[in-house]
Amino acid sequence: MGGSTEFPSLIGRAASGGFGPPQPAKVSPRARTKQKMYITQCHNNELQENLIRTPAIRVSALTKSIQTATHKVDILRGIDFDVQHGEFVAIMGPSGSGKSTLLGLLAGLDTPTTGKIILDGEDITGLDEDQMARLRGRKIGFVFQSYHLLPTLTAEENVLLPYELTGGNGSQGRQRARELLESVGLPDRRDHYPVQLSGGEQQRVALARAFMVRPPILLADEPTGNLDSQNGQHVLELLISLNQREGTTLVLVTHDPALSDRAGRRIVLRDGLVVSEE
Repeated sequence: MGGSTEFPSLIGRAASGGFGPPQPAKVSPRARTKQKMYITQCHNNELQENLIRTPAIRVSALTKSIQTATHKVDILRGIDFDVQHGEFVAIMGPSGSGKSTLLGLLAGLDTPTTGKIILDGEDITGLDEDQMARLRGRKIGFVFQSYHLLPTLTAEENVLLPYELTGGNGSQGRQRARELLESVGLPDRRDHYPVQLSGGEQQRVALARAFMVRPPILLADEPTGNLDSQNGQHVLELLISLNQREGTTLVLVTHDPALSDRAGRRIVLRDGLVVSEE
C-alpha cells in the first residue's frame, strides 16, 4: 500500500510519533468529490438493477367477486402473473372467463375484492379515485374496441387531449401529435372530425392518442374487434410498430388468434383462473 493523504501508511504513522490512536485521515477535496461520484454511481446502478428486476406489471392473488340478489359470483379466483418491461402479452379466453374484468382492474377502473396490482413499481390497490386518475394520466395508455374519440374535437385535438390533461401545452405537444398522426398514416386528416373518418381511421387516431404521453404501459381491449380484416391487420401492424418504437409494455385482450400469435406471451384464462401461459 503506498502512502497517501487519504490512507496514511504504517511508516508514516511511526515517523510521526509511534502507534498511538490513529488520527483522522485528511481527505482532499478531489478525493471527496471522487467518493461522492462513486456513491452516486453505485446508487444509480442499484436503481437500474431494481428497475430490471421489478416487472412492469405484477398481479398477486387477485380476486374479484360481485354479490347478486341471490348469490355471490366469483369472476376472478386468484390470479398471479408478471409482465416484464417492454413485453407484449396477449390475454385470451372464452367469453365469461374474466378477461375484460382483469383489464379493467389493471387500468384502475375497478377495484379488486382481494389481492394486489403493482404497475411500474406503484401499488394501485390502495389508491383513491383522484390518485388513480393521476397515475393513469402518467403511466397508462388505452386502446378501446370502440375508439372513444370525442366528436367535437378534430383528430389532432383528440390525440393532444391526454397531453393537455396532464398539464402539457404549447408547440411541443402539437408537434408530437402531428408526428404520431403521420406515424399512423393520417397526416392529412388532422383537422377532420371523427364523423368524417372511417372506422379504421378512427382507430388509428385512437392509437396515436394512446402513445401521446409516452406511457410505460399500454392496455388494449379488442383493438381490431370493430374492423374488417384488412383494416384490422393494418391497425395491428401499426400497434406493434409503435409499441416497439416507443418501448411500451403492451397487454392486449383478444379473442383473435391472429393477434395473440404476434404476442411474445399468451396468458389464457378460464373460469376466472389462469390455465396456461405460453
